[in-house]
Amino acid sequence: MKPASSEPGLETDTVASFEQQMLPHLGAAFTLARYLLREPADAEDAVQEAYLQALRHFGGFRGENARAWVLTIVRRVCWAWADRGRRQGWPADPDLLDDLPGDADDPEAEFLRGELQAQLARAVEELPLPFREVIVLREVQELSYQEIAEVTGVPVGTVMSRLARARRRLQRALEAQGMGGSHGL
Repeated sequence: MKPASSEPGLETDTVASFEQQMLPHLGAAFTLARYLLREPADAEDAVQEAYLQALRHFGGFRGENARAWVLTIVRRVCWAWADRGRRQGWPADPDLLDDLPGDADDPEAEFLRGELQAQLARAVEELPLPFREVIVLREVQELSYQEIAEVTGVPVGTVMSRLARARRRLQRALEAQGMGGSHGL
């Protein structure tokens, strides 16, 4: 006996296919939402809303790039939330950024690495939303320029331009904090 669908009108096979193709990208969806909305609770709600929308419209998915497709929906939901004024302050979470190189055995080096991560997270958080999203999609989610273009709905050239501008802003922000460069970005 097949399990019943949680959404009225959806076939069990559709739900199973959706789960198989979309659930592996749940972590990436939450990371993007958290960076865009800054508030973890809002990010969780936005991802839930995005996944419900994705399930409802799964019939329109052509099967090309599940990650880009679901991140596009997450992005749209987050932008809608931001437009509604639901943005609140979000404390920087350095765990969301890749670890900077360092000596794990040396407590002083570990402390300094944590400080660098916190500074980098704050600098990313201060970027305007269009720049923050391309930095997160490229540097954290490791999407290609083409995938970022699909997610954001802009040409590849615009993605490249936004990334360059975002990286310059990050570099200036980090230099102003005395970091002297872009540690890993």
